[in-house]
Formats: sequence, C-alpha cells, structure tokens
Amino acid sequence: MPTDTTAAAASTGQQAAGTSGRKKGRKGRLLVLVLVLALIGGVAYGAYWSVSTVRASFPQTKGSITLEGLSGPVDVRRDGYGIPQIYASSDEDLFMAQGYVQAQDRFYEMDVRRHMTSGRLSEMFGAGQVDNDAFLRTLGWDRIAKREYEEKLSPATKKYLQAYAKGVNAYLEGKQGKDISLEYAALSFENDYKPGAWTPVDSVAWLKAMAWDLRGNMQDEIDRALLTSRLGPKQIADLYPSYPYSRNKPIVQEGGYDEGSGTFEAEGGSGDGEGEGDGTGSGEGAGSELGGGTEGGTGAGAEGDAAGFESQLTGLQRVLEDLPTAVGVNGDGIGSNSWVVSGQHTVSGKPLLANDPHLSASLPSVWYQMGLHCRSVSDNCRYDVTGYTFAGMPGVIIGHNQDIAWGLTNSGVDVTDLYLEKITGDGYQYGDKVVPFETREETIKVAGGASRKIVVRETNNGPLLSDRSDELVKTGKKATVDRSAPDRGDGYAVALRWTALDPGRTMDAVFAINRAKDWDDFREASELFEVPSQNLVYADTEGHIGYTLPGRIPTRAEKHDGSVPAPGWDPDYEWTGWVDQDELPYEFDPERGYIVTANQAVVDEDYPYTLTTDWGYGARSQRINDLIQSKIKDGGKISTDDMRQMQLDNSSAVAKLLVPELLKIDVDDEHVREAQKLLEGWDYTQDADSAAAAYFNSVWRNILKLSFGHKLPKEVRVKGQCLWVEPANTTGPADEAGKVRECGQRSASQAQPDGGDRWFEVVRRLMADEDSEWWTTPKRGTRPAAENRDQLFKRALIDARWELTAKLGKDIDTWSWGRLHRLFLDNQTLGTDGPGFVKFVLNRGPWKLGGGEATVNATGWNAAGGYGVVWVPSMRMVVNLGDLDKSRWINLTGASGHAYNAHYVDQTDKWAEGELLEWAYSEKAVEDSTTDHLVLKP
Repeated sequence: MPTDTTAAAASTGQQAAGTSGRKKGRKGRLLVLVLVLALIGGVAYGAYWSVSTVRASFPQTKGSITLEGLSGPVDVRRDGYGIPQIYASSDEDLFMAQGYVQAQDRFYEMDVRRHMTSGRLSEMFGAGQVDNDAFLRTLGWDRIAKREYEEKLSPATKKYLQAYAKGVNAYLEGKQGKDISLEYAALSFENDYKPGAWTPVDSVAWLKAMAWDLRGNMQDEIDRALLTSRLGPKQIADLYPSYPYSRNKPIVQEGGYDEGSGTFEAEGGSGDGEGEGDGTGSGEGAGSELGGGTEGGTGAGAEGDAAGFESQLTGLQRVLEDLPTAVGVNGDGIGSNSWVVSGQHTVSGKPLLANDPHLSASLPSVWYQMGLHCRSVSDNCRYDVTGYTFAGMPGVIIGHNQDIAWGLTNSGVDVTDLYLEKITGDGYQYGDKVVPFETREETIKVAGGASRKIVVRETNNGPLLSDRSDELVKTGKKATVDRSAPDRGDGYAVALRWTALDPGRTMDAVFAINRAKDWDDFREASELFEVPSQNLVYADTEGHIGYTLPGRIPTRAEKHDGSVPAPGWDPDYEWTGWVDQDELPYEFDPERGYIVTANQAVVDEDYPYTLTTDWGYGARSQRINDLIQSKIKDGGKISTDDMRQMQLDNSSAVAKLLVPELLKIDVDDEHVREAQKLLEGWDYTQDADSAAAAYFNSVWRNILKLSFGHKLPKEVRVKGQCLWVEPANTTGPADEAGKVRECGQRSASQAQPDGGDRWFEVVRRLMADEDSEWWTTPKRGTRPAAENRDQLFKRALIDARWELTAKLGKDIDTWSWGRLHRLFLDNQTLGTDGPGFVKFVLNRGPWKLGGGEATVNATGWNAAGGYGVVWVPSMRMVVNLGDLDKSRWINLTGASGHAYNAHYVDQTDKWAEGELLEWAYSEKAVEDSTTDHLVLKP
C-alpha cells in the first residue's frame, strides 16, 4: 500500500497542499473561494464538496512514497507546469512509475477511456450510454485487444504493460473514488460505481479508439451513398474532385515504385507526378455504382430508388454521432501537420522537426507530456525518451530520444469498407451459399438499472453494424437493390470490414520506435505500426531526415476501389491481400532537403495500388511547402522559432481565390458595401482580431450554403434546417408548387458542406464555369435569386452582412473573427452530459482563436453548422536535433485532469497565443527546471 513518509505533509494541512502540485498565491486561493461559493449554491453537491474534497485527489508531487514491486528508487521531477520526468534503473521500474504518475494526474480520464473501448460506459453513467455500449461491443475492441495481448505482442512488451498496470493499481490501492477524482465524487450522487483494477489489455484497447478516429474514408463512403437520393453521378463527382497533383505536391516527391523489383525505391522511379488524372484521388463517377444500379455493383438505388439503403446509412450515421467525443469528430477536414527540414537549411546545421496533430478538443487533452529516462541506458534499462504519451498506455507516442525524433500525421489510407449483406434467417448469402453468422451474446451492466443483453452477429466481412439500431433492422428489410442482386429475403444489413478488427502489433512498434537509434531501426520498428496507418516523419542527430508509410493496407479487386459500400454477397468485392511493406512509399534524405506531411496524397498517381480515393486536397501541405521554400531561397536558414511561426500561419487559400472576385461585385446596399470594403487590402490572414476574416468566413459559409447546402439531401444537412425542395425519393405533405418540406438530420459538427479543403477544391474548379447549375439559388424573402456565379456571390455578400449584424452587431468596427471562432473545452462525459452545475465546475472557456479550415493553424470549424471551433492542433512541438534542450513544446490543456488543480488548463492560454514552452531533456536541464521532486521507493 502506498505510504506517505513525508513528516511535514502528515503534520500540517498547509504542507499537504504544497505537495499537491498547486501553485501558491492569490490566484489559487481565489479559485478555491469561487469553487466553494459555487458549491454552496449547488445544494446537494455543495453540502458534500468541501475544499478538502476538491484537494483530496490532487497528487503528491514532493517527498517520498513507498510502492511495493519496485526494484529500486525512482525519481519523479516535475517542472513549473507539472510535467513529469521519470528516472529509473530498470525498464520495469520505469514503466511502473509511468503508470503510477499518469494515474495520479489522469486516472478518471483513463477509466472513462477503458470503459468506452470495452463498451462499459453504462456501468459508470447509466442507461443513457447503453446504445453507445452496444455499438462498441459490436466492434469488439476489447476482445481484439485481448487477442493482441495474448497472441501477437512480444514478451518484452507484455512485461512493460504488466509493469505499467502494476503502477496504476499501486496508485488505486486503498483509495475511495473521491480520493481519486472530483468526478467520482459527482458520480457518487447517482450510483455506487467504484473503479476497478487496471489491466494490460486496458492499455492496448486505447489504440483501437485512436485507430477509429483515424480510420480513413468511411464517412466519405457513407456520404457518397447518401447523396444518391438527390444527386446524380456527375453531380457527386463534382463534389469529390480528383487530387490536384499539378498544384499540390504529394509527400513523396523523389523516388517511386520499381516495376522490375516490385519494391518502392527512394531514388529513381516515377518522380513527382504532373497532371490531374484520377490516380488515387477521387475521380469522375464516384458513387455511380451505388446510384445507378450498375451490373455487379451494390445496386442500392435501382432506377434511382435507394431509400431503404439510405435509411440504413442514415441510422449508422446517427449511431456514429452519438459516440463520445473522446472517440473523435469523424468529420471531413480533420488532419494534422508534420514536417522536417534537414541541416542544410537550418541555423544549427542539424534537422528541425515539427508536429501538430489535429483532433477534437477535449479536457483534459488527449496528450500527456512526459519524459522516461533510464539513469544509464543498458540492456537492463533501454529507454531515454521524452514526448507526448497517452494516459493509460506506457511509452511515448510522439517525441524524441537521445538519437532520433519522429512525428505522426494521419495518412488517410482507406482501411475500412462497408458491405451491404443479404441476410436470410440465421445466415447471410455469400456467392451461391447461405453461411451461418458467427454470433456472441453480450451483457451490458447498467448503473442504477437492469442489465441489457445484445447479440452480435458477424459475417465474413465483419460485424453487422446495422443490428445496433431498430431503424436499421426495419429498413434493412426494405432495402432496394438492382436486378442483379439476390432476392431480399429477410432483408439487408450493413457490415464493417476494418483492419483494426484483426489483432496487430502496434504496441510493439511504440517501444521499438522509442529505443530506435537510426533510420534502419526506425524503419524496422515502423513495420510493426500496423493500425492506424500513419505518416511517420523522422530526423536524427547525425543529420538525416526521412519519411515512411507503415500500416496494414488492404488490396482490392479492380472493380472495387473502396469509395462506396460494396455487395457483401459477391466474392469479387472481398479484400484480396495486403500491400507488402517493401512496396510502401518512403523517402530518405531527399535532395530538396525537407519533407512535408499534412494529409495530402502520399505518392503520385503512377503508384500501382489505390491507397485511398479520399486524400486531403493539399491546401495546408502546399502552404507549408511554400513557407519553407520562401525561407530557404537564396540560401536562407530556418530556426526553431521559424518552425513555430509556420505552425501559426493563418493564411486562407480560399480567400486568395475568392476575394478578388468578391471585390468586383457591384453592391447597392450601403451597409453591405461597408462590409465588402473590409476585404479591400486584406492580406488573407485570419487573425483573431480581424474583422475582414470574420466577414470573409461568413461570406464563404453563405456561398457554400447557397450553392451546395440547399441542394444536398436531408441526411447530410444540419439537424433542424428545413427546406422546401423538389420531391426525390421521399414522402410528406407537398405545398401548392409540389415541393416537399425536408429537415436536416446531421449534427452541426458533422454536417455538409463543412468547408474543408475538399470544398475549396470543388469551388476552385467551378470558378471558370460561371453559369454552372451549382451557382443557382432561389429568391428567399427579400434576398434576390441567383442564376450565375456573380449573382450568387452578391447574395452571399448580402446574407453574410446581415448574419454578422445579428451575431456581432451593426457596427463593423466591433467585429472580429475571434468573437465568432471560439473554443470551449468540455470535460469528458460529465462536462457534456452532467448537471449544469457540474459542467460549470469542470468545463473551461471560451478562448477567441484565429486560424481556420484548410490553414496551417488548423482550428477547424464546420461551415454548415456555424463558426465554433470543433477540432484543433491538439499539441505543438518543434524538435531541434542540434541541441535537444532547445526543443519546444505545448499541450492544449495541462498535465492535470483535476479541476481546479493549477495544471488543469495552465498551458491553454499560451497554446492559444501560439507560444511554446521550453522542453528540458538532458539531466542537467531537467534538474534546473524542477520545482517538485518525488521519490518512489521500493
């Protein structure tokens, strides 16, 4: 049992508070005072939550604690932001201490995550989570994680996971919920939930949640299918243009696939790929098989009637929207930036590496900063690594060790496919046979209520997601298909094929990368990084830079490109195998001296495998390329701070395209003209205090709404947005003109058109066609109709003026982008679904932000739903390989998950201002930055 042996801490409350990691001073006392007053107003909560309750869960960060199971003493040094650096003499002690320290700061977050990944949220939060649990049980992440742990992972990795779990459980021993986190004190009013012991499988399962968040184009598959209810193949192709290779360069620009050897070569090969062919980008006809009933296709939508299948996908979309925020936004536009510059272009003469992954905003941040140091690196203790970790999982995910640094961005590779399954009784059709389902029964325990039982059915293509919705079960029985499809029988269902539903070795990869010493080690380690497939950038202290694409990436038959749901009964649509590791793209020390990854196409269109039909379209990546080139032209050199400034670049590529045309529009209304003048001389940067940025983004939003949003089917429009439209596969009361009222069905954060770089590319390609049907919109009230591009732009200028008048006031001198574009940080679960008082205690914000969609400073917002920030650079880092102590980093929130702890959101203001913190690595630098020192003793 942990024992506090610090005499002073035992003797005085003042000293005990000092060991908690709280910063002393007037601000801290005021926060506690405000909390106490709020609690008093909270009636039942106030009667229970005293100051001592608030502080009870704050971690001890000074003195010493005895932990049974350690083989030697461990030092935990925290800096002024509560960021821990751990020093141990064995691997097992190092990871046991990591588990203990992360549990000190973040156990509630860890507990929620493991209940989410195992489909057990109802055990904590009651009946409201049953549907989420049922869906997550159907995916079976915890079952796959258990198989990974038992069948795939190396003995060393298992040893580390066991040590980590031992550390977490040492922290939990003897503690009540209120001693662990304020959230447990809140939960105690609703149920008698008590946290259970941590297991190694709990750690492995979190990788499945991250793989889900980064799973590729499943959302695009759903959307393309849903669009067929109102749009034809040509129109859908307009909305999914091919990748612009001639303008936005892919990641790998030097080298290519060698047909002779059947391998990817870093030198030679196919080059950088000019032209705008279909290649691996979305091309003409996307969705045509689905919508047109093509021979051999899914046939959903024979003769334009796809209502049944669309209803199935709509039901699936609703399930996805209800999943906890911790799983991710799952919308278009989400991405990340990472780039590396070689020493030939840097001030230090050694590489610089930058990374800022874009994820949904959460409190606490998904990342936990930490250093893991062996006092002496040897066979007994092999790690000296620092960076960003996941609370609940040992090792470092992104960061550097003594020799190398690495960063990650989502590759967007397509590793998911939806299949329409023909079901009959207890089986499904495959070829000309009926195959029995694989089934299992799951029991969902519910806090404060009766347990629920569900049956999970699986086909050869994966679990039936459609079983998780009554609506899907009913509509599956009515789904329409083309004439070549099998008879309906008892109905159709939707199954998911996904690489993460097979056991893998990604946990092994984490440790192998953490101890890699050079490029060869790194490449070998990356081969284990099977799911999710990521872009890995690399730099080392010897001056080398590189990029590699790892992952378990499926190959498909020629007729199936993964862009739309496929017929599960047809064996020709099965996955045919996997791309071999030596065939996957990579670069090492390219001649240009830098590598940029920002979710753009990985490789040119001559690559023989279709990695995806849905790359990001390269607006961010090309801007980073341009910024680097502008710095290095004429022999210029790049500094660490230059890399930071690039991360903060707010330039809007779509504004550069549209503003010159918007300024040509003749506007009569003096108030609209006043707003239009804001765009004159604007430099296209979206700073938080910019009135021009506020107005332009409102114009952009209204252009999208008028030209596309009003023409899209209800399944993808914002929930509650109702329009009178021409009938299309729908029923309902019609008006005198024969139109039908249809209301949107999708949440504001996931609706379309979202305004991401795909929509920028759509608009860019339509600019020359001034009479395109997309530029038409009917009259609405006093707003004029539009029959061409310029008329629609004029309408958007008018609508934007009056929208911002309503939101920001009539006086344009008071307008600013930050007043519209705000970030709110909501605590997981209770911060979104708890009582209002609890939300007040746990949530923080708002922050007024600059940046936006498709900019390097990617503070994402959904143009269909509004201007609020929905995803963010979840952290930022710049690693200096010339002097690792001159590296810099920042987190979205803070080290602590405890509300009112000094480190709850103590990095957020600096993050919002674009600042980076010093990142100590060497033993001397860590010692100099230490404010709290805790010794864990055996």
